Amino acid sequence: MKFGIFYEHQIPRPWDADSEHRIYREALEQVALADQVGIDYAWEVEHHFLEEYSHSSAPEVFLAACSQRTKQIRLGHGIVLMPPGYNHPARVAERIAALDLVSDGRVEFGTGESSSILELGGYRVPVAEKRAAWQESLEQCLNMMVMNPYPGFEGKYFSMPCRNVVPKPLQKPHPPVWVASSNRETIKLAAKLGIGALTFAFVDPAEAKQWVDDYYCILKTECVPIGHSVNANVAMVTGFSVHPDADEAKRRGEDGFKFFGYALAHHYIFGEHKPGRTDIWANYEKVRATLPEAGANRGIGTPDQLRAHLKSFEDSGVDQVAFIQQGGKNRHDHICQSLELFAKDVLPEFDEREAARARRKADDLAPYIDQAMARKERMAALAEDKIPSFVALGRQVAAQQLTPQQEEARRKMMAAAQVPLEAPKPAAE
Repeated sequence: MKFGIFYEHQIPRPWDADSEHRIYREALEQVALADQVGIDYAWEVEHHFLEEYSHSSAPEVFLAACSQRTKQIRLGHGIVLMPPGYNHPARVAERIAALDLVSDGRVEFGTGESSSILELGGYRVPVAEKRAAWQESLEQCLNMMVMNPYPGFEGKYFSMPCRNVVPKPLQKPHPPVWVASSNRETIKLAAKLGIGALTFAFVDPAEAKQWVDDYYCILKTECVPIGHSVNANVAMVTGFSVHPDADEAKRRGEDGFKFFGYALAHHYIFGEHKPGRTDIWANYEKVRATLPEAGANRGIGTPDQLRAHLKSFEDSGVDQVAFIQQGGKNRHDHICQSLELFAKDVLPEFDEREAARARRKADDLAPYIDQAMARKERMAALAEDKIPSFVALGRQVAAQQLTPQQEEARRKMMAAAQVPLEAPKPAAE
């Protein structure tokens, strides 16, 4: 099993002038440390307007900064919001490819749609259509990464003319694709589309096994890839605070984990939010004592307790566990100490088993993935004579301003130079 670290950039109130700068700076240091100690993935969300819960609205910027401070760790969008109201698919394709190039091919392309009314409403994304918009946009974004040129598309949620979308990603045909999966039905959808399931729900290992079994059963029998490769992986999240003393681990990590869940529920389930005014931390403090405890069953405890917790996920068939380490008011130095202790006392035995596990899995899935790829219907490329030509705007404007005599002279000159004669009026797209 592999391991990741997961970031929302939480900043509970009260804030000071340096709060956001400090949380970004500390997160960059933590990712650099995680790379050094052997953590496999760093995941960064995209959220908008979700005060206190997540101040991460430009993950491509943060991950680009991470790429220049690290060497091995995979850099995961967890996730890019794909409905075009948030991000045009071509802009996503360009940003993912550029990040893949500057990171030497370490990008994981997590995708999703959001279920927060602040985000959906802020970008005018219709709630009832967000899933369909995600699927249409993702499929075309992946086509843009591999086709030269992209033929163009007339869809329900976005349209664009033929263009060659550049740059292309370093990883071929494109980086591994994931979708945020907060429930069992989305796990099944991920399997049907041949993409990884980033399961951001807090699932116990027993339930995780049911989700994993669903995923691989459907992937083997029903998968029709949305992309040009299959990423057969299931990732789960858990809390994270490790110390030789269980009580101290809990003192350092439980409050942050509980606030993480409370703030998430505030924005997604039960809360009422007044932008710039609602104090989520103050509301959390009022109910803190009534919330369920979080200890070894949530990745908070001694190395032995964490080892047992993670082994239960491994036994359930989970491919990756991502740690929610930066939550609430968890301290930077405590997070770093936990990473170092985990790498020293827990990680090595999982690493010893991982290579063999990965080989067995790849051998088992290979024929099913071949069958899935054979079922995919690919977007037709344009024939050479159908690829349009576009006249520079300056030339179009100049042509419109010529006298008839000048236009005739221009045509003769272009004919002599064997330059095609285009209509002088700008083409509508």
